[in-house]
Amino acid sequence: QGLLARISDLLLCRWTCRNCCQKCFDCSCCQTNEDEVEILGPFPAQTPAWLISSQNEDKDGDSDNTISDLPPTLQDVSPDRRRSSSDASRSTYSLTRRISSLESRRPSSPLIDIKPIEFGIIGAKKEIVQPTILRKTYSPDDYFRKFEPRLYSLDSNSDDMDSLTDEEILSKYQLGMLHFSTQYDLLHNYLIVRVIEAKDLPPPISYDGSRQDMAHSNPYVKICLLPDQKNSKQTGVKRKTQNPVFEERYTFEIPFLEAQRRTLLLTVVDFDKFSRHCVIGKVSMPLSDVDLVKGGHWWKALVPSSQNEVELGELLLSLNYLPSAGRLNVDIIRAKQLLQTDMSQGSDPFVKIQLVHGLKLTKTKKTSCMRGTIDPFYNESFSFKVPQEELENASLVFTVYGHNVKSSNDFIGRIVIGQYSTGAPESNHWRRMLNAHRTAVEQWHSLRSREECDRVSPASLEVT
Repeated sequence: QGLLARISDLLLCRWTCRNCCQKCFDCSCCQTNEDEVEILGPFPAQTPAWLISSQNEDKDGDSDNTISDLPPTLQDVSPDRRRSSSDASRSTYSLTRRISSLESRRPSSPLIDIKPIEFGIIGAKKEIVQPTILRKTYSPDDYFRKFEPRLYSLDSNSDDMDSLTDEEILSKYQLGMLHFSTQYDLLHNYLIVRVIEAKDLPPPISYDGSRQDMAHSNPYVKICLLPDQKNSKQTGVKRKTQNPVFEERYTFEIPFLEAQRRTLLLTVVDFDKFSRHCVIGKVSMPLSDVDLVKGGHWWKALVPSSQNEVELGELLLSLNYLPSAGRLNVDIIRAKQLLQTDMSQGSDPFVKIQLVHGLKLTKTKKTSCMRGTIDPFYNESFSFKVPQEELENASLVFTVYGHNVKSSNDFIGRIVIGQYSTGAPESNHWRRMLNAHRTAVEQWHSLRSREECDRVSPASLEVT
């Protein structure tokens, strides 16, 4: 209560009244009436001007100047309105009661409806803008040029024969009929396909009648589950008959749900010892249309196939080059679905490997002969001395033959890998080997005919 205490409060306390040198909540001159109190409501009420000026002065660093922090009514009070200590205590109680009453009367925060803000020129007319699509104009002639008449022709070899019955197909194409059955074994999880017989097959067509008996065919049947045509089965060849009886049973290890998504394809082929085998006709049946568990027998009319000739087979090779030793290593691993050259026992295939430098034959090697099979396993390795500077001019000629004791060996198929490759797959295999030194590179290759190899590869012409 002394003078020194008041001076220290004036200097140190922010809320000391400058008029009476007392604390604001103790003095009587700083008290206001209820009508003079400005209620600061919730957002979005406007902030009082005296509070804004107080904040601006705080930013300027004038923390000691407290006149602007108070309402104008507090600044205009005359200094002669001093009260005693008892009056100050009563006024302090009155101020606390008023503040508590104001807190209880404060309304809750209102809900604010926020609308999206649109940017644009005021008064401008809104227009809907759509992206412009550039379209090329076509004349009627351009549309007709895109048509392919063969797709709409009734005589086309289309696979869609659902609109025709078996009798109509038989009378239209006259290729004969095939008898077969299917059933799925749930216990062992495999599909059973039984090829029973065929009847009324057409006679073979050939311009050279002196080579074999042209009055009768030598038919056999190839079985596969589309879309997988690589893992197919093949029946034996029935000699000189248009009504062959096969009675052969084959199994495909495949899950039941997968079997329902496959299509059974049966292709009847005419065996020709002196040329490529000709396709007589085919039968395709989606397995989802039949009850595989119950099974059944069907007579189906043969329809023409877009594939007039049977594939010659495939060969699995592995190539590896060692630059330090200058050795080119070749592995003959296996072959599958080779063209059958003997009607009685399939084929006796072997592979001949010939190294050609430029257009000169330098080395010849061959595998052992596998008896009575069209899916032989060899797993034989061969090594050729090829310096690195001569590697780019080297070619490897792979020829598959069927062994024949009575006459010359039967040609099955051929490919050329190297400088004079016979196609893109062969070139790709050779390129991969060059980029992967000391690493064996495997790849399957489809065999080609002798005429095709001689036409595209000069290295094929240099070998026998």
